[in-house]
Amino acid sequence: MRTLLWRALALLSVALGLIGIVLPGLPTVPLLLLAAWAGGKGWPALEAWLLNHPRHGPAIRRWRERGAVPRRAKWAATGMMGLSATALAVSPAPLAVKLAVPAFMAAVALWLWTRPEA
Repeated sequence: MRTLLWRALALLSVALGLIGIVLPGLPTVPLLLLAAWAGGKGWPALEAWLLNHPRHGPAIRRWRERGAVPRRAKWAATGMMGLSATALAVSPAPLAVKLAVPAFMAAVALWLWTRPEA
């Protein structure tokens, strides 16, 4: 049963990562990192496939080896968070949400920029 749960998490992460390729704002590589991690727990063949993927495999391996994030990915993530914060600011969301979500995104951006570069 445990293996099935790991596989389900891995498949869900891959599916969301694939959707993220065409849907702006849905982070593809972090979802594939999650899929590789879950695959390592219950689906070694999927993990190996992700690690050897020609486009996303190098990013997954760099993250695993050094916790490294390419500068381009940092800029892209920061830009998307900025756009999201702007959209949230002009939305009818409650003030608490308009303050808390951008604060959380700023913390994530700060953490992201402290990661080593690939």
